[in-house]
Amino acid sequence: MKLRALVLASVCAATLSGCVALVAGGAATGALVASDRRTSGAYVDDQSIEMKAARQVADKLPSSHVNLTSYNRTVLLSGEAASDAARAGAEMIARSQPNVQRVYNYLVVAPVSGITERSNDTWLTSKVRARLLDGKGYPPNAIKVVSERGVVYMLGLVTRAEGEAAARVASETSGVQQVVTLYEYIADVAGQ
Repeated sequence: MKLRALVLASVCAATLSGCVALVAGGAATGALVASDRRTSGAYVDDQSIEMKAARQVADKLPSSHVNLTSYNRTVLLSGEAASDAARAGAEMIARSQPNVQRVYNYLVVAPVSGITERSNDTWLTSKVRARLLDGKGYPPNAIKVVSERGVVYMLGLVTRAEGEAAARVASETSGVQQVVTLYEYIADVAGQ
């Protein structure tokens, strides 16, 4: 698969003038997949799950604010649902997607958050991700971070020690009110 991507990138670079962004973007995506602990199939499934389910949720629940995040075929729902029925509906949509293995529904029934709250959550996610780049005791790109209402959700394929180290960094980040770990644990090299 890597060879095929490299050949495709080479052909594009040689035959298409002005496509540096295409080649660079493809190479960056390839590098991201290569350094990710998910299989390339899981990576592609996650992209598909997020796009299809988010579109369906937006179409069927327009008065709710639902963030849908998929990591290794595990879906996190966060945000605000207009009602209990909307909360359940969003979960049903997520579970109905091909290849979804589990769904964590952290939607709250509440009025839709405003731009200020969402901006604060985006900023919080950025701060946590930046602090995780140090990678002391865990691989930073094995962890996905999502923030909602000051709560940081962490998904990833990690050992218990890696997960605890990363969660500790997140919990010590200014503005974080709570950390929820939704990790999938793997054995480390020593066989923990």
